[in-house]
Formats: sequence, structure tokens, C-alpha cells
Amino acid sequence: MRIKDILDTESMIMNLKATNKEDAIKEMADLEVKTGIVNNEDEFIKSIWSREKESTTGIGGGIAMPHARNKSINKARVLFAKSEKGIDYNALDKKPVHLFFMITAPAGADNTHLEALAKLSGLLINPDLVEKLKGAKTPKEVIDLFEDAEAKKDAEDKAAAAKKKAEAKNTSKSETKKPLIVGVTACINGIAHTYMAQEALIKAGKKKGIDVRIETNGSEGVKDKLTPEEIKRAKGVIIASDKKVDMPRFDGKELTNHPVVDGINKPDQLIDTIMNGKAGIYHSDASESSASGSSQESKPGVWSSIYKNLMNGISHMLPFVIGGGILMALSFIVENYAGGPKSPAFIFLNNAGNMAFAFMVPILSAYIAESIGDRPALMPGFAGGFMATVYTGAYGGAYTANVMANAKSPAGFLGGLASGFIAGYLVVGLKKLFSKMPKSVEGMRPMLIYPILGLLLIAAIMYYIVNPIFSGINFAITNFLNNLGTGNLVVLTAILAGMMSIDMGGPFNKAAYVFASGAFANDPHSTTAAIMMAAVMVGGMVPPFATAIATAFFKNKFTQKERRAGVSNWVLGFSFITEGAIPFAAGDPGHVIPSCIIGSAIGGALVGLWHIAVPAPHGGLWVSPLANHIWLYFLATIIGSIVAGLILGFWRKPVKNDK
Repeated sequence: MRIKDILDTESMIMNLKATNKEDAIKEMADLEVKTGIVNNEDEFIKSIWSREKESTTGIGGGIAMPHARNKSINKARVLFAKSEKGIDYNALDKKPVHLFFMITAPAGADNTHLEALAKLSGLLINPDLVEKLKGAKTPKEVIDLFEDAEAKKDAEDKAAAAKKKAEAKNTSKSETKKPLIVGVTACINGIAHTYMAQEALIKAGKKKGIDVRIETNGSEGVKDKLTPEEIKRAKGVIIASDKKVDMPRFDGKELTNHPVVDGINKPDQLIDTIMNGKAGIYHSDASESSASGSSQESKPGVWSSIYKNLMNGISHMLPFVIGGGILMALSFIVENYAGGPKSPAFIFLNNAGNMAFAFMVPILSAYIAESIGDRPALMPGFAGGFMATVYTGAYGGAYTANVMANAKSPAGFLGGLASGFIAGYLVVGLKKLFSKMPKSVEGMRPMLIYPILGLLLIAAIMYYIVNPIFSGINFAITNFLNNLGTGNLVVLTAILAGMMSIDMGGPFNKAAYVFASGAFANDPHSTTAAIMMAAVMVGGMVPPFATAIATAFFKNKFTQKERRAGVSNWVLGFSFITEGAIPFAAGDPGHVIPSCIIGSAIGGALVGLWHIAVPAPHGGLWVSPLANHIWLYFLATIIGSIVAGLILGFWRKPVKNDK
């Protein structure tokens, strides 16, 4: 398939009207729908933004390549758009974007389509082509430029293949005259960046007289797979990837590990790192089959590493919290309104919710450990988390369901956090300790050494250190919370609710939610824990409600598109989905975020003042029947939302020239 088969004059915008990133994506998506390429614009735009959140597709040099691959796309196509003035697209080089290539691929796109997309991505590394495209006046001129560039690229590839074949005949089997660097490029979607990084690294190598062979892990699978001979002969390895790749084959090689965009924008730097001997030596582990690997550079800072590991645990934990918590909440509704505690529906829902909820701390611990020590750390982390949720004294027999159901938590949520980090670093230490084992017995490490020693060590640490320490801390925190006076409780709930609006799903938001849900997990029957859960839910509902209110009553302060988005926030707010306010906060953080923080803090303070308790970890106003003061729960949410909405509405300036 040729590039002309995925380019079409009907899918070109030679002069974008948009002046910002959001409007540019919407304008291009509108054309995709109009031309029949996309069948569901909302889903398509959602997937485009999902990719942008992972990392900007503004790759620098005035180019952006937003892309998606899902069921809302009917046909593989590249939409070309040009902005004369340039648009701030949050590009990697912080410069305006002039050329846009919106790449679409159906969920079942065949390899021929994907190969054409890969070829187009590779051509955009050519600065001459980019400059000519910036000056193009008609859609036909754009297609002609790509066809000429494709023909030249095909000729170059054919000549290079012939040269490689000739060199193979004239050189020894063990090595060639040129130095060789091998590498792997991969991005999350595997449509564009993967192949651009490959092309950039190969071109940079040619200029330096270095042979560069790159394997791609794209949407069509692994291409140009590196051979053991190439890896053995290589001076070093470049990994330019945003996802896990097969790493153990590079054991003992100099290796530098970077995001895929560095392969596009810094190919010379990556190659020089290998050639100058500045890359670290990579050491694999027999248990790693698809680990992302590591080298001595590009390591995250201590706090960013801790946060990454913690978020890995929390992201895996949340489905258990939400699913189990909501079923428990439904059981309480059945108990209160339809049958009492002996109702079969109550017993079924409560047991199902409790079973899922019981896994919360072990799952949190297991996936924190897995993030640190990879798969060998998963079992010790899970075991440590379980030990944090039951007494680990002698039971005189095996753990039974009855013991698990009736045991109190000696270490609880905080102990589970600790066990995750401890188990992860225990396994990292074991890997280093046994890294010099003979090759013939390497298989013993993942099958025997890590499971046995990992479990033995985490059990001893939990039994003798973590549980005794954290049981005291847990008791102190629980006692403090249960004995809070009204004044202190108001301050606490105001702070928790306000934090929910600081970054709307980010670290502050997660910290507040985890603190409240952790207290609730330690004692679901605690009134104070239920009050904190009510506070964070009120705080999280205020931002979407506030933006909905402001767009409804201050229409001249918002664009037509913002007003449409505001309508959906009524439902999102009701459901405790804070992220509905993110587009508003991203577009105008100076007004939106302070307004929402104030409104959330007021709503949270009212929760503490009125002692509103909601024994559910999620659900927003849908779980209001569980509230001890249902109308006050609504009132606290309404007051906080109205305050935030009014501040935002009066504070913002009117929109000019809204079409």
C-alpha cells in the first residue's frame, strides 16, 4: 500500500481556524466525521485526549501527530491540517505547531494500512519535506510532495539493501567494519512515534558512519526483530520506548533507556552516549520476560519513584474499593429500606462486597511490590498485605474463612503500604545477592529462591516489626479520629475536600481520597471514617457541578463548546467524577482551580459541622440513601457547588467573538 492510499484531498485543512489545542482537535475531528472516517466523534476525541495525557503528540519542529486506533474509526486515514500562525499544542520543544497529521486506524486495521502509516511517519523526519509542506497551498500539492518523498525513500531503501547484501559477502561472519548499535523503539499506540524514532536513529547513525539496527514494537507487532548475532556484535543498545519490551536478551550490554520522543528529538545524543561509553551496563534477571529494563541513566528521582510505585498499587486497588464498596453500600440500602439484616439480598450483596473489599490492602501491597521488584515481588507483596489485615499470631491451625472474617486489623492500610515497599525492595536485594549464580542454575531464582526467601523474610518482618509498630499507629490514629471535637473535624473535612479540587485526579486528589478510604477500610463501621468519605465525595463533586452552574448562568463567559461540555458535568458531578472539570481547569487554571478549591472546602466544612456520614467509598449522590442526614448531604454539595460556580462566573471575563 502506498502513502497516497491513506491521504486524500477531502481530508485536508489548508488553513485551520482553531487557535488552541482543544479547538484544533475538535476541528479536525469534525472533518473526520464529515468524511465518514469516524463514526462516533465523542469516543474518537476521548481516545485522542487519552493519548495526549500519556505524552504530547506535538513532537517538535512545528509538527503534531494526534492519533487513535479503536472501534469508532471506519478507515485508516491521515488527515493533514496546516496553521499559518501556529498553535500552542504543548509541543516538546515548546514552540507553536504548524503542521498536523491526525492518524486514524480502525481497531482491526490490517498490516498493509499500518505499514503505510509507518512509512509516512518515517518520512516526516526529513526536514526538507517538512519545510515544503509548510509552504504548500493546495491539497494536491501536499499529496505530490509525499509521493515524491516516498519514491526517493524507496530508492534509498533499495540501494541500502543492496549495499548491505554486498557487504555481507565481503566481510567475515563475526563482524563488519562499521560499529553497530542496536535498539528498540515503541510507543503506547504504536502507530507513529515508534517508526519516527526508528527512522531518526538510523539517519543519525548514517551521518556518523555507524550502523544502526532498530527493532520496532508497533501496532502490527514486532518488526525488524534483532538477531542474537546482531545483539552480540553491537557496541551498545538504545531503548526508546514508552512501554515494556523484551529486555533479558540485552544482558551484559551497554544500554541507555529513554522515552520514545528522545529517539525522535535526540538521536545524536543517544548514539553518542553509547559510542562514548557513558551508558550503564544492563543486567537482566531470569524472571524478567518483558521488563522495561534499566540503565545507569534516566532514573527517576526518589519521590517520583515512590509516587509511581504507590500509584501502581492504588490503580490496581481502586476497582476492589469501588466495586466492593458500592455492593456493600447497596446492601445497606436493602437493609434499611427493603428487608432488614436477614434479607437474602442484603446477605448476598454484603458478602460479595466484603469479599472484594477484603482484597483491598493485599492488592495494594502486591502491586506496589510488583512495581518495584517486578513479578517475583508480587507474591511476597500480596502475602505481606494479607498479614497486615489479620493477626499473625499462632492460630493453632490454618487460616480459615472464619478467622479471616473475625480477625481485627493489627497493621491495616498503613501496614499494607509498608509491606508493599518492603517486599519490593526485599526482592530487589535478593536479585542482587544471587546475581552471580552460575548460568546452569539460574532457573532456580524465580522458581525457588525468590518465592521461598521472599515469603520467609516478609513474614518475619511483618510479624516482628511492621504489625507491632503499625498496630500502635493505627490505634492512635483511630482514637484521634474518633475523639475529634467538632471544630477539629470541620478543619479536617475542609482540608480533605479542598484537596480534591487542587489537581482533580492528581496526587493531591488521590492523597485525600486514599487517606479517607484507608480510614474507612480500617473500620467501615467508624462514624468518623464515614464522615471523611462524605467530605471527599462532596469535595470531588463540586468541580463538575461548579463548571456546570457557571456555564449555565454565565453564558457570556464561556464559549459555545464549553457550554456544551458543562451540560454533561451535571451527570458527572452527581456520580462523583471530578475529572469532568479537567478541560475547564486545563484551559483556565487561574480561575477554575481556586474557585473550586474554595467551594469544595466550604462543602467539606459543612460535612464536618453537620456530622454527615456516608458509609460508602464511592458513588457520589447515588449513595445518598446511606447518609445519616440525606438532605444535609445534598445541601452541603449544593452550597459548595453554588459558591464555586458563582466565584467562577463573576471572576471570568466575557468571551469575545464566540461563533
